[in-house]
Amino acid sequence: MKILVCVSQTPDTTAKISFSPDGTTFNSAGVQFIMNPYDEWYALVRACELRETLGGTVVVLNVGPASNETTIRKALAIGADEAVRIDAEPQSAAFVAKQVAEYAKTGGFDLIFLGKETIDFNGSEVGAMVAEHLDLPYISYASKLGLNGNLATLERDIEGGVEVLELELPFVLSAAKGMAEQRIPNMRGIMMARTKPLTVVPPVPVEESVKTLQFTLPPAKVGVKLVDPENMDELVRLLHEEAKAI
Repeated sequence: MKILVCVSQTPDTTAKISFSPDGTTFNSAGVQFIMNPYDEWYALVRACELRETLGGTVVVLNVGPASNETTIRKALAIGADEAVRIDAEPQSAAFVAKQVAEYAKTGGFDLIFLGKETIDFNGSEVGAMVAEHLDLPYISYASKLGLNGNLATLERDIEGGVEVLELELPFVLSAAKGMAEQRIPNMRGIMMARTKPLTVVPPVPVEESVKTLQFTLPPAKVGVKLVDPENMDELVRLLHEEAKAI
């Protein structure tokens, strides 16, 4: 079995977010970056579990500059067999999806894993776009995956219950909570990651159809107003005129 796991680099969850003065780019100065947790904890770990049970190869793929290689090496330390970096700045979800799909076409992969979303943009767009480019089935937000030969059984949480799906390989899957448990790289894995192959490939041309004009931060939170429980008229006025909640 050959599995491709797409991993992104994102700002740490505790990072202070700011943008350039004109609002067109993210200000990365002083920001610590990590592997996107959904890619790491759920997609990558489950792929490694399948490889350990069924045999095969796990390849991690990242679209990004050379500075991302520390994050990629962590994926190798967790258990991936080899890594590929597409040497380009990830300009948009469409751009990333096209790069992933073009590489995947040459790899003969049985499964393509992604986390359910990245914690910076939260778009959940790339997986569906990759599947469309490859003309493969796409299962989003999967929480469980079992394999019996070429047949996969998946579960995902839906409103009021759990949906069970069955389909044949190959397909694209975005992994959500429940798919696997976080793994901490051990010393052996860290040492082995230094010698595992990391291949750099050039990007393919992509004609962007959507352009980001500006990023803005949400309004700063205001202080809490306390209202006397006996003064319901004032509470209603505040909810109506200031909070715009009623």
